[in-house]
Amino acid sequence: MNSNNPQDSETSARETLDAMPVFALNTVLFPEGPLPLRIFEPRYVDMVSDRLRRDAPFVVALIRSGREVGGGATTHSVGTLARIVDWNRQDDGLLGIVALGGRRVRLLETETRPDGLCVATARMLADEPAAAVPDEHRRLASLLRGLLEQLESRYRFVTPRLDDASWVGYRLSEMLPMPLARKQQFLEMEEPLVRLRHLAEIVAALAEGDAK
Repeated sequence: MNSNNPQDSETSARETLDAMPVFALNTVLFPEGPLPLRIFEPRYVDMVSDRLRRDAPFVVALIRSGREVGGGATTHSVGTLARIVDWNRQDDGLLGIVALGGRRVRLLETETRPDGLCVATARMLADEPAAAVPDEHRRLASLLRGLLEQLESRYRFVTPRLDDASWVGYRLSEMLPMPLARKQQFLEMEEPLVRLRHLAEIVAALAEGDAK
């Protein structure tokens, strides 16, 4: 996929990023995917405030072991750049943000700072090769169109590209019910048509389960 997401313009000229804050989560963020978050831990409140002030990205990575809250979690080595596109102060006083996924990155070296925030040296991974959704997988694009209509509010910052194999595959990977480890595999996969083929198998299995 040739990224046309403007949020990565600041980092696209450099392949290696230093001291990137890492948000360890029990979720997988895909390129151009939305991520709403409620921020309450001081280390992340400070990080988000810094990223907003600098208009700079951070990294979202799936937890491999440990917990979201309290620090000490280890993550998978492949994550996704995220940039904040909206924020608000919620009724309970917590900070709410919406981030959008950007380029995929590989975490090379990590360090935990005294406040518990993990920072990493990250190398940006190559964009996937551009590919159109083939006729055999048009059903997936139609399924996604219906899901986007149901989730219009969540995807209000996302521009649909239903003819783009990577875009369709990323959206279905984040929406369909499957283990987080499987979602991580789809994030790390580099061939959009292979991803679509696996997603088609998952959709068929889900449909068969509903029919029983």
